[in-house]
Amino acid sequence: MVAKKKKRMPYKAKASQKKTERTTLEEIIRVDHAGEYGATRIYDGQIAIFGKNSKIGKTIQHMADQEQEHIDKFNELILEHRVRPTALLPIWNLAGFALGASTALLGEKAAMACTVAVEKVIGEHYQEQLDLLEDDHKDLKKTISKFRDDELEHHDIGIEHDAENAPGYKIMSKVIELGCKTAIAISKKV
Repeated sequence: MVAKKKKRMPYKAKASQKKTERTTLEEIIRVDHAGEYGATRIYDGQIAIFGKNSKIGKTIQHMADQEQEHIDKFNELILEHRVRPTALLPIWNLAGFALGASTALLGEKAAMACTVAVEKVIGEHYQEQLDLLEDDHKDLKKTISKFRDDELEHHDIGIEHDAENAPGYKIMSKVIELGCKTAIAISKKV
């Protein structure tokens, strides 16, 4: 009878777990950076149509200022953790601005419907990340928790501004939500 060699699984498993943790951290930072960048561009597109000084423009500017805080933080985290940003930033630049401007051209309610759809997906996305992150990433969890709360505030602002009465609200929301979910899935990896 030939003795079988023992596999060295515990060593490989530990190395694999460490790599997975790093990969997960990179995906979180990469996708959140991309999402916050896209959000700043959506609001830039809406402000380009409404202007900063209109009543709705001031509301949008408030949300845009919070999104700028978010992207600034993720710019820091990209550098601090040496994470490669998504290669799709030029596409998110154009797509975000186009989404913001096109919904604004449809009117204030449509612009707010866009906000509601985007922020619903982002709020859920951030919550999934909070559930996934271990306690050894307390600072990142605190950041994501605050940003999730800001995104949910934006969602509520959209609702308060009659988003649900936008023409084609249900279909527009589903299309925008699907686009956001697709962008999230792609930006984690690419």
